[in-house]
Amino acid sequence: MATDKQERVGIILKRLKKEYSGKPKTALAFQTPFELLVATILSAQTTDVQVNKVTPALFKKYRTIRSFADTPAEKLAQDVRSVNFFNNKAKNIRKTAAMIMDAFGGAVPQTMEELVTLPGVARKTANIVLHSAFGIESGIAVDTHVKRVAYLLGFTKHTDPVKIEQDLMAITPKKEWGNLSHLLIYHGRAVCQARKQLHDACVLRDICPSRNK
Repeated sequence: MATDKQERVGIILKRLKKEYSGKPKTALAFQTPFELLVATILSAQTTDVQVNKVTPALFKKYRTIRSFADTPAEKLAQDVRSVNFFNNKAKNIRKTAAMIMDAFGGAVPQTMEELVTLPGVARKTANIVLHSAFGIESGIAVDTHVKRVAYLLGFTKHTDPVKIEQDLMAITPKKEWGNLSHLLIYHGRAVCQARKQLHDACVLRDICPSRNK
């Protein structure tokens, strides 16, 4: 028998799919799994809009995983300097590219266990790559929007992303894990914003426990 939270997740998925028409997908622009991996690493504490301004020229300049691995981190850093923490991200991207070439035969790995061994890659990044590049449902990517909206909807009381992910996975059909993350991100950006939740414009207001707070 479905729990109250499971029933509400089902309703939320249906409503948000209708509200944000089209197949839910990442806002990051990419052509290959490695490009998505790089873009996701760059997106930490940086908007997807800013990342999408950087990556077209980056991927045109460095066309292969080997080219990223062979480029000094200092040079990569200058190519991504408009994103936050660009020095550390450049180092991680170079090390990740080298590890993919040396340990994974030049192909982005397709398991959570392998992806999180890459520098700069935690569960959120791995989930995004697995779902959006390979169609693999391994978990639910929890960013700041998912964290906030899940809490306001009463689906979690935790602040740790891993525990939030576990709470959401327990009440969401596996086939919808990736979709739920994308839809909560859409809703967090458009309506359930950090500074002010726009309850009057929310299609979930009648089933949201935070609407009167």
